[in-house]
Amino acid sequence: MEFGLLKEIVVIFCLSIGVIFLCHKIRIPAIVGFLLTGVLAGPHGLGFVDSVHEVETVAEIGVILLLFTIGLELSISELVKLRKPVFLGGAAQVLLTILLFAGAGSWLGLTPGQAVFAGFLTALSSTAIVLKLLQERAEVGTPHGRIILSILIFQDLIIVPMMLSVPFLSGQSQTESSALLLMTGKGIGVVVLVFFLARKIVPQVLAAVMRTRSKELFLLTTLGICMSVAFLTSSLGLSLSLGAFLAGLIISESEYSLSALEGILPFRDVFTSLFFISVGMLLNMSYFFAHADTVLLVTAAVLVGKTVLAATAARILGYPLRPAVLVGLCICQVGEFSFILAKTGLSQNLIGPDHYQLFLSASILTMLLTPFCIMFAPALADRLGRLPFLAAAAAPYRGPALEGGQHRDLTDHLIICGFGIGGKHLARAAKAAGVDYTILEMNPDTVRAQAAKGEPIAYGDATHPAVLEHAGIHTARVLAIVVSDPVAIRRITDTARKTNPAIHIVARTRFLNELGPLMELGANDVIPEEFETSIEIFTRVMTKYMVPRMEIEKFVEEVRSESYEMLRNLDIQSEPMDALKKGFTGLDVSAMTVEEGSVLDGKTLEETELRRTHGLTVVAVGRAGQVFANPDGTLRFAAGDVAYVFGPHGDITAKAGLFAARRRSWEAPA
Repeated sequence: MEFGLLKEIVVIFCLSIGVIFLCHKIRIPAIVGFLLTGVLAGPHGLGFVDSVHEVETVAEIGVILLLFTIGLELSISELVKLRKPVFLGGAAQVLLTILLFAGAGSWLGLTPGQAVFAGFLTALSSTAIVLKLLQERAEVGTPHGRIILSILIFQDLIIVPMMLSVPFLSGQSQTESSALLLMTGKGIGVVVLVFFLARKIVPQVLAAVMRTRSKELFLLTTLGICMSVAFLTSSLGLSLSLGAFLAGLIISESEYSLSALEGILPFRDVFTSLFFISVGMLLNMSYFFAHADTVLLVTAAVLVGKTVLAATAARILGYPLRPAVLVGLCICQVGEFSFILAKTGLSQNLIGPDHYQLFLSASILTMLLTPFCIMFAPALADRLGRLPFLAAAAAPYRGPALEGGQHRDLTDHLIICGFGIGGKHLARAAKAAGVDYTILEMNPDTVRAQAAKGEPIAYGDATHPAVLEHAGIHTARVLAIVVSDPVAIRRITDTARKTNPAIHIVARTRFLNELGPLMELGANDVIPEEFETSIEIFTRVMTKYMVPRMEIEKFVEEVRSESYEMLRNLDIQSEPMDALKKGFTGLDVSAMTVEEGSVLDGKTLEETELRRTHGLTVVAVGRAGQVFANPDGTLRFAAGDVAYVFGPHGDITAKAGLFAARRRSWEAPA
């Protein structure tokens, strides 16, 4: 039995291996390579693949799995928080794009229906390409990533009314208000069903499946949920991608979401690759070269127009210029669903064959350019922010967000950039310790809500020197960068170091490969999440095996001293003094709390023999809000005292047990 599609897939994979390898060598994004593979293999290229429709059908699975994984990484509670950017930002982007390109179409001589249809085609963006690139760059959770996701969700929702409007725009049908109302009711019903499944049914089903300890059954169950919900939304006239996204949200509410994500990722990567290849197959190279000037002009108009309008939508939401520009450059392409909409318009005579080919050529070209737009977006956003006529849009602060206590005269305070989970925990700790702090955040809704609670928070983009100066960077002791945007972390670090060379900068990053660049830009401490996670996992595993705590800490210290000297011990909170570090390499001043029942509790400084026996010098002792500098040997330690100890970092770590409470022989280490 001959299986013709198998031959086509073999050709596609073999050709893509060579193209992707070449793209990797010349540092071109893989998505561009997949699109080029489709151009070469398709019927308008070298003609290796004839079954384009069959390949497109298989490739649709890639879009389903991509949106499913996006939903897995979110949660319903997070989606509820996105309702404002979804309905306000998404509606602004779609409506403004339709108005602009419909007006341009009317000016070029199109009928009103054709002009509005042109606006429909350009209003949609490529969910598959944009989210794939943002995932690779770890930017889905950034401020601009959340806005982009919100706009793409709205575009998936608005597809249904667009499809229903095509017969009306072509003049072949009267307005179908009843059909639109019916579709709205179906959409609401699907959302209610999703909430019910996520809360009541799916967690119990997955728990029962997990008790079987069968990976195959669990994978089939998650795929079954994904495909079932996608099929349900498709059968109701909604999009497959919307259903897949909702399916991901359903499973994200259970404790098994990470296991589901792990099983789906390999399938997602394979099928999304096929999707991008199938898109490239649509490009007619003969038409492209025959009308290159027109295609390039339309492509430039789409890229520029959509960038400006999407950035305007982000500004309407209250975000500064930089994230707004990033949003615009990320969703400036034409979306994959526009191809389906264009085929419908072709059948309804809303678009002619020549215009259809022009649309395909320009749309695929915008997709090919998208990875480069996203790659150069941060640099372009920074350049635009320095232009005089955009000074108002780049203003660091706006509106009542200045009311959150930011005008206090602070000295020796902490500046927190970002108020996500990390920022909230840090602010809570600073408040408990009596440390003055101020917060910078770019989400205007977060600023408004937290300012109402009395938090010293202000709206601003910390990549701008004026924002940091307003937060008192010249008099601050520490700047903590806990934002989720890797590019913004580098920009804030560089700006802060240039603004105040003496400030201590602590930056959080997700990846180890960001550690070196951040240190070069001036960060004093860089905390890579994946490294800290591995240390925490190691510590907990070894604790379960009853390995002594001091041995665990010794190993952790060895690992860090070999590769990450700027990282401190897990349990010892220390604050090295920059002056001593510069003058005495390898020496630290660390704050150590004397715990009740420790070796030092109740002894005088002379009796402890810290300097003579252990090589540590106590330079000060903090007690009940007072600090005793340079204490003499008669000072007696009490539980709760904070001893500021000077000495080699390795010695301080090794002797930390002197300050900890002693344990009885039958107690396990903490």
